[in-house]
Amino acid sequence: MKLIISVLTLSLLFASSALAHFQLLYTPESALERGQTIELRHVFTHPFEDEHTMDMGKQHDTKKLSAVEEFFVVHRGEKTDLRKSLKQISFKGNKNAGVGFASQYAARRMGDHLFVIQPAPYFEASEDGYIQQITKMVVNVAGLPTDWNSTLGLKAEILPLTPPYAIWTGSTFTGVVMSEGQPVPFAEIEIEYLNHDIDLAANAMGPARVEAPQDSFVTLSLIADANGTFTFGLPKAGWWGFAALGVGPDDEFKGKELSQDAVIWVQVRDMK
Repeated sequence: MKLIISVLTLSLLFASSALAHFQLLYTPESALERGQTIELRHVFTHPFEDEHTMDMGKQHDTKKLSAVEEFFVVHRGEKTDLRKSLKQISFKGNKNAGVGFASQYAARRMGDHLFVIQPAPYFEASEDGYIQQITKMVVNVAGLPTDWNSTLGLKAEILPLTPPYAIWTGSTFTGVVMSEGQPVPFAEIEIEYLNHDIDLAANAMGPARVEAPQDSFVTLSLIADANGTFTFGLPKAGWWGFAALGVGPDDEFKGKELSQDAVIWVQVRDMK
């Protein structure tokens, strides 16, 4: 009961600050026919409306940005640290530019390449608190499933029960919200569609693809069940982000409130 109350309290506290804030871990294609070197971008943004691009690692007590805490990939159960591959960039949204990162990765071997980035907590001045989104994304090579549903024991994690790179438009994605390897009951989850093409050469967001009929359609939401499990129907091709709010064990950073969230990105494809 204490965990449930903590989750709901943090979710409400950060409703306005975490609303539409998503740590993006982007690559153009998650299902590769053959091995290749891929481009990745790491940006803290608003994927549907692109109303503001945040500086990753922004702190309240210094003008310096804190470094990414973890960035790694898991392939066939083997974990590889990728932090040295990160190159700081200025990423240009349609309203402003923010500090993010670019990286490359040699996805050569068949199977799943499960990426995780844990940025330093970001200070949201409007709420006088921090947000940290521990984010997952999977790239598959040649259709061989290996690691996509691995439980990593992260402080905040969404365990996919659906391969996140093999989803047809109109089907569903199912996941389990977890904290340190244990399901989180009744977790609050926000969902957004990446409503813009990303120009990798320019490190910039393109124009919006669709327009929401009303604000409640920008950031969709649902509540996981008593076992931390949720299912969501995916109506359009492209990248979709799922963020479980305040589910991590850390609720304070530098003396201020912290919402430690779990994020996963899934890619949806049209049948042709």
